Amino acid sequence: MRETADLIIRGGTVVDGTGAEPFTGDVAITGGRISAVGERLAQRGREEIDARGLLVTPGFVDIHTHYDGQVTWENRLVPSTSHGVTTALLGNCGVGFAPCRPADRERLVKLMEGVEDLPEVVLATGLPWNWESFPEYLDALDARRYDCDIATQIPHAALRVFAMGQRAVAREAANAGDCALMARLAGEAIDAGALGFGTSRTINHRASDGIPVPTLTAAEDELAAIGAALGVRGRGVLQLVSDFTDLDTELPMLRRVVQRSGRPLSVSLLQWHHAPDKWRKILAWIDACNADGMDIKAQVSGRPIGLNLGFELSFNPFSYTPTFKSLSGLSVAQRREQLRRPEIRARIVTETPESSGFPGEALLRMWAGMYPLGEQPFYEPTAEGSVAGLAALRGVTPQEMAYDLMLEQDAQAVLMAPTVNFVGNSLDDLLTMMRHPHAIYGLGDGGAHLGFLCDASLPTYMLQYWVRERSRGERLPLAQVVHGLTQRTAQAVGLNDRGVLASGYKADVNLIDFARLALEPPRVRYDLPAGGRRMVQDARGYVATIVSGAVVQRGGKPTGALPGRLIRGEQAVPVQARPALVTRESHGS
Repeated sequence: MRETADLIIRGGTVVDGTGAEPFTGDVAITGGRISAVGERLAQRGREEIDARGLLVTPGFVDIHTHYDGQVTWENRLVPSTSHGVTTALLGNCGVGFAPCRPADRERLVKLMEGVEDLPEVVLATGLPWNWESFPEYLDALDARRYDCDIATQIPHAALRVFAMGQRAVAREAANAGDCALMARLAGEAIDAGALGFGTSRTINHRASDGIPVPTLTAAEDELAAIGAALGVRGRGVLQLVSDFTDLDTELPMLRRVVQRSGRPLSVSLLQWHHAPDKWRKILAWIDACNADGMDIKAQVSGRPIGLNLGFELSFNPFSYTPTFKSLSGLSVAQRREQLRRPEIRARIVTETPESSGFPGEALLRMWAGMYPLGEQPFYEPTAEGSVAGLAALRGVTPQEMAYDLMLEQDAQAVLMAPTVNFVGNSLDDLLTMMRHPHAIYGLGDGGAHLGFLCDASLPTYMLQYWVRERSRGERLPLAQVVHGLTQRTAQAVGLNDRGVLASGYKADVNLIDFARLALEPPRVRYDLPAGGRRMVQDARGYVATIVSGAVVQRGGKPTGALPGRLIRGEQAVPVQARPALVTRESHGS
């Protein structure tokens, strides 16, 4: 085989995405597809990359993002594409911006502002609103170009408001006509290219005016009608986030919806601190459903989830003290200068916060459940590493300790306050979840929670911590984690043309310096429309990221290439796809 390829990646450690053991080899790319994989390919490339000492993996497929607004005004999916993501699925948790009548735009903006912490001024400035129906929204995205591929789901909240108007906001029960209309619109969305349907049943999802998400109490008939629209077409996935407050009622209902639709379902699985063993019951239910022929998976995050607290973020322990509030009108530089003044510190740490109405207000002062991330972010600290523990060690108050910790890193340091997934200061239960045969990696929430969370960095964390660095318990094998970030997530949503380094598959590839791979501390940028704020978390160690055969990043810097496109509908396994040309025996496994 001596024909010329567009690009050949030479001599890297190939982790092909299937879960097979890594091997040293070459990867050839032609016409945006993998054309060959082998130990020493004889052909030449118009461009060649020396990957000796590097991991060569498929591009990561992130199936839980919220870039629904950002993709209408921005070409780069920051921060996800800084972490090797080459495909991102939008429309999760039932929130989004289509379908939407002009009269309902403000309601959907308030909903996204409250649920996903996207400032109203950013959305009001950035959204072009050059659509009304969901197919028109897809057409608008199809006209744009990105640094990764994007795919969509139709969001239940937008669908419900479109069909029911104010009755949806008031969470009235949908009548037969409402259900029929939502089913028809959901079917049209699938026909136009949506990959599925997302919904929310959690009280934590509220609009910025405090009103719960319209889908919170949607009845079985409504969900079944929408599911049936997907079932008739034999296409599309169902996605759900829920508090699961009544397992005995909700789980049987979801089972019936899945049975009637015949479509796959994924549910967000968390370890709630107030009910630390509930996840085991949900996994047992998932096992039983799959044993009976249904396809139900749990989306699991690999680290604690909660609030990130800092002086420039949406919340910190002093957000509602009179003196800190008085600094809100200052520029960033002026506020940092004031915060360093001893007299300002003395006032803030002794003041009693005013009542705010923020549902999570109590979390802002739970000193024993609050931890500094540090210059080298660490997400599995011991109890002694909490703000309370450090304060006791140093003989200061927790307020003083928290204040001084946030003053570090030029007053940009972050405290982590987990609300789920960190019972007993351990990630061992998360390890059990992630190893479950029906679990998939998810819940990165890229594009959302811009002022208090940045879990879009999860792909990097999975490799850095779970494969290389964890010392407080067992680790995960490299091949297994790459499989979980690539083929496994791709297949879960019907994108069967990617996530594998084998002939015929889409040429989305990461080249990673595994020894250097590391998360940077979170930082705030003011680069959204209208100068809006977002928290990002960069990474070191990504030598190159390739999308459809084009290098979109080198050394963590964008090249300017924008090969990413909207994906319309499920994608089949490539006809010419075949196993990697190197067998396990030939590379010494």
